[in-house]
Order: sequence, then C-alpha cells, then structure tokens
Amino acid sequence: MSRAPRAVPSHARRKKVFKAVKGFRGRRKNTITTANAAADKSGQHAYIGRKLRKRNFRALWIQRINAAVREHGLTYGRFINGLGKAGVAVDRKILADLAVREPEAFKALVDQAASAAKA
Repeated sequence: MSRAPRAVPSHARRKKVFKAVKGFRGRRKNTITTANAAADKSGQHAYIGRKLRKRNFRALWIQRINAAVREHGLTYGRFINGLGKAGVAVDRKILADLAVREPEAFKALVDQAASAAKA
C-alpha cells in the first residue's frame, strides 16, 4: 500500500493558524501549540465582543437620550413612555442621533411625548 503524504494539509492548517495570530506577543505567534490555543481564545473573545458591542451602544444611546431629555424637564422613562402612548415608533439609535444633530426635531418629539404622557 502506498504512503499518503500529509505535509500539504498540515502546513496549510499551521499557516492558517499563524495568520490568525499574527501580531501576538511571545510564543503565541510562532509555536503551533500555543498559537492554536491563542487563536481559539481570540475567536471566543471576538464572538463575545460582537454581542457586547450591541449592549454598549444601546446603553450609550440611552444615556444620550436621557441627557438631552433632561434639558427639557423630562426623564428618560417618561419620555419613552410618552412616545409609546403617542404612537411614535423611533428606535433609540435614531433618537440619540436626533438629540445630537437635530435639537429642534428632538424638541418636537419631547413636546409630543410630554403631551401624550399627561393625557
């Protein structure tokens, strides 16, 4: 029975791992055993980070909206409640952007939410 050469696939695997850990420090960048572990761990951190980024941005938008709404004498919770009662369907990302870039439009939304909350 002939011998199957296995150098090409193993070199390809190593090359893929070393490309993934390029820029790491110490043995993590050039020793295959530690590079494998470093690549696995970095993949886990990247996966978790993609979820955390969504949470962090939502928290940032809420803080910006709260700060802008308090300038008009309302709180974030009452503002969101008033928007719901008024039937305004605008997400927090857009609200935060409006608060920063279009203060007049945001003021109109605040007035609408305040009047809907009182009614």
